[in-house]
Amino acid sequence: MANGMATAGRRQLWQTSAMNRPNSPISAARLLGALLCLMAPGAAQAAEPARVLIFSKTAEFRHDSIPVAVAALQRLAAQESLAVDRGEDASAFTAANLSRYRAVVFANTTGDVLDEPQQKALEEFVGNGGGFMGVHSAADTEKEWPWYGGLVGAWFHSHPPGLQTTRVVFESGAADAPSDWTVTDEIYNYRSNPREQVTVLATVDEDDYEGGTMGEDHPIAWCHAYSGGRAWYTGLGHDAAMYEDTVFQAQLRRGLRYAAGLAPEC
Repeated sequence: MANGMATAGRRQLWQTSAMNRPNSPISAARLLGALLCLMAPGAAQAAEPARVLIFSKTAEFRHDSIPVAVAALQRLAAQESLAVDRGEDASAFTAANLSRYRAVVFANTTGDVLDEPQQKALEEFVGNGGGFMGVHSAADTEKEWPWYGGLVGAWFHSHPPGLQTTRVVFESGAADAPSDWTVTDEIYNYRSNPREQVTVLATVDEDDYEGGTMGEDHPIAWCHAYSGGRAWYTGLGHDAAMYEDTVFQAQLRRGLRYAAGLAPEC
């Protein structure tokens, strides 16, 4: 009996010792199990989707179409698997917070909406490869900030009274663009023609309406690489009905893709 107990004790001692030896099969199995347990939470967690920030703060005129514009942009972003945060709190414009996003969308913003530190945060965001998308009165925003004027491409100058109906003429090479698209919207005149600084995507025909001041070449949508990042802009989007237009929806979707870095061309 004593010899049996001694043998069992030696066996137990060997097993305990083997579990603690680094090269033993038992030790390796336990180590692998521990590593799998540590890795499991991260493995089970889905990769974070790319995010965009939709910003619609106004300091001057406020468009009634803002809720419709934001809802449309949210739907289009979801179609591209982009997560969306939206709001009008300019305190979101810090370097740390903006680093969470692939693009920032100014949806019918107006006036002076960012203070100097917030402006610097946006400049750094774009400089680090971030994207910007401006809709309609984004061109009527931050009119005393030269860097922003370059980002948007051109500042708003004026517009004819009321809604105007005009043909939108797409530049050659614009992806899947219809050859004949007529819109009824508020048509902006700009302080300058941005063509030399941007890639123009579409123009409007001033012969179709009264009040145009830019002549034969009147850009209404464009994009460009800027200061290390990307920018896309459309002057359309004043009227809420525009966001029900499937052609306009397609243009906004392309703008989101370009600004978010999902497409190399706009």
